[in-house]
Amino acid sequence: MFAVWAPFLVPFLAAPAARRLAEALHPRAAAWVLATTTVTMAAASTVSLGLLAVAGLLRVPVVAALGHLSLPWLSHASPAAELLAGPAAAALLAAAALALRTARLQAGELRQARAAVDGDGSTEPARAPRLPLRAQLRRALRELVALDEHPLAVLDDDRADAYALPGRPGRIVVTAGMLRALPAPERAALLAHERAHLACRHHLFLAAAAYAAVIHPALRQLRTPLGFHLERWADECAARAVGDRAVTARAVGRAALAAARAPRPSRPSLAPAAAAGPVPRRVAALLSPHPRTGGRRRAAAAVALAACLAVSTAATLDATTDLHRSVETAQASAEHAEPRH
Repeated sequence: MFAVWAPFLVPFLAAPAARRLAEALHPRAAAWVLATTTVTMAAASTVSLGLLAVAGLLRVPVVAALGHLSLPWLSHASPAAELLAGPAAAALLAAAALALRTARLQAGELRQARAAVDGDGSTEPARAPRLPLRAQLRRALRELVALDEHPLAVLDDDRADAYALPGRPGRIVVTAGMLRALPAPERAALLAHERAHLACRHHLFLAAAAYAAVIHPALRQLRTPLGFHLERWADECAARAVGDRAVTARAVGRAALAAARAPRPSRPSLAPAAAAGPVPRRVAALLSPHPRTGGRRRAAAAVALAACLAVSTAATLDATTDLHRSVETAQASAEHAEPRH
């Protein structure tokens, strides 16, 4: 049964095709292409592992008896199913364990970040000498951020950092050091960038890529480009919000330089940040808003990726249908064998 193996092989072709196609698309479309590819390929691989495990489980005498299946017919129809079921079940359990571990790590990171923000991100200063600066900054930023939709948390930290912290509600987290590093127009662009991350729910894209990476190794190569295109997506939203691409480019570059001088402890993996990723490429893209891309290369990558998605989906459906037919035939064979006994 070749169909059940196709979802394991196709991602090695789909991932490079998705990366090449994403490079020729608008950042928003590129992020959706990469996310759709990762979710589809990961889901197909998971279903295929499940089908292999179930095919072997049906050959257990107790399960066959409960399902009224003919064991001789199943053994004759697919002799290798019993041998493949064990490794498939082990791989499925390992993927589930890794996905659960990833979820726990992400949840722990978000809890720690929210606790830090709640402890240091209030309107009152941690130390009295900070009060005038903090109050002045907050009054100036109230006009730039929709605080009722995405609350702003200013951390009393001289190190420069800013990121979008998902949650209910999502928060824009920025340090006093980052605010002092940027002039007012660039602060507006920075906050618009982080607001775009929250409004577009980019943390869900990052979570999907993280889970897909633990299911199939070929999908790991899509995490970095997805993160880049999510940052580019937020860059474009910020440029539209402030109405100046050059100001947005300067904000991205200046924020990255300020953050590099004294890096803060690692932020949550699901918290996108304006200073993350290949900043020179992002700045160049902002200063060149309409790059020319090869139409033939984009078309070829789109055709290749569409073919990979179609093959993987069709193979998964075919393998599922084949297993269902095998169960029905095994049941019919058992019914015909009963009168003989």
